[in-house]
Amino acid sequence: MGIVIGVVGPHDLVDDVAAVCEEQPGVSTLRLDYDHESQAPAIVEAHATSVEGWLFTGIVPYMLSRDAEALTRPAAFVDYSGATLLNALVRLQHQGEDVTRLSIDTLSAADVDATFTEAGLPTGELRTHPYRPGMTSQKAIAFHRRSPAHTVITCLSSVHEALRDERHVLRLVPSVHSVRVALRQLVLTAEGQVQEDAQIALGLIEVAGEEGLLREATALGGTLAAFRGGTHLLVTTRGPLHDATGGFTGLPMLARLAGQNDDAVRVGFGLGRSAAEAESLARRALAKARRIGPVAAVLSLRADADIVLESVATTPAGGQSLSVIARRVGLSVPTLEKLLQARAAAGDEPLTTREIADRLAVQQRTARRMLHRLELAGLAERTGNLTSGSSGRPLTLYRLTL
Repeated sequence: MGIVIGVVGPHDLVDDVAAVCEEQPGVSTLRLDYDHESQAPAIVEAHATSVEGWLFTGIVPYMLSRDAEALTRPAAFVDYSGATLLNALVRLQHQGEDVTRLSIDTLSAADVDATFTEAGLPTGELRTHPYRPGMTSQKAIAFHRRSPAHTVITCLSSVHEALRDERHVLRLVPSVHSVRVALRQLVLTAEGQVQEDAQIALGLIEVAGEEGLLREATALGGTLAAFRGGTHLLVTTRGPLHDATGGFTGLPMLARLAGQNDDAVRVGFGLGRSAAEAESLARRALAKARRIGPVAAVLSLRADADIVLESVATTPAGGQSLSVIARRVGLSVPTLEKLLQARAAAGDEPLTTREIADRLAVQQRTARRMLHRLELAGLAERTGNLTSGSSGRPLTLYRLTL
């Protein structure tokens, strides 16, 4: 099965990045270019249903789209540090420029220092302006102009256009290697998402009457059948269920069925890779819904993860009490408090699974299960992977939004 990747970036980079992507068997691209990086979120929103994943030609359009909450598909960006920056230094040396006196935007100081150290170059006279939320091309231009004696290295086409008549400016462009690395990570994530969306979702519904049931099943893109003991079986897939529940947070059909039938309504959904697994999980979910009360819905997943679905769309996470969140995701309030402390300590930076495990004093596999529950409930988001420095699996980066 092929996968469509949306490539987003300035006019002069999109075609080259897309061409590298299309070397990968089974990958096709939708080429979407802009005049200014601020246009990226609108482009993503306009074409969200046409792709399985997004690849941005740099971190700035990616971050702008993410911060605008426009990303509903897996996304990645091409990293300009490492080999890309090193190639730029070689080019500047060949042009007779002093590579020890540079003004560099977007890249983090740590990445710049690491590259210079590996190349055996001093870092004392480098100036860096790392990307932060709220950074604009105008702020980057102002930063560079404060050091007129420094050669400029920029990741932004708009900055290059503004400064190229004033001084020597080198704009970083994605290396083929960097594009391939980003694409490989993106394809793995996107294919996993496609497979997850195709998972079987079975719902066991206990309700006295059948009024409205068929309509609700149709809205979920599923079919309805009688089950044992007066219970109804709703068969659909993960994708429609995810969308109808607002990312596994609320189940509006629960309130509608309760109002129409004026009686107890209990729903148990199970997500599995086979019908047998989904049914087993649905039974577990329905049993838990019975223990909660007369009107309740639960979604059960593998790895003993159960999510309580509210009868209406939930308020933003910041408006919920920890006790409500704890009930929804099956974690204790003290655990959530520790996660909030970890988020506060990290600021806007994502945390690795190892960092979460260390802060909670648990094993990494336990931390991964917790983060998976939070992600399904819309309270955490994956932002990429970080190589662990060993032969083990890369560490997943999460941003906590609870």
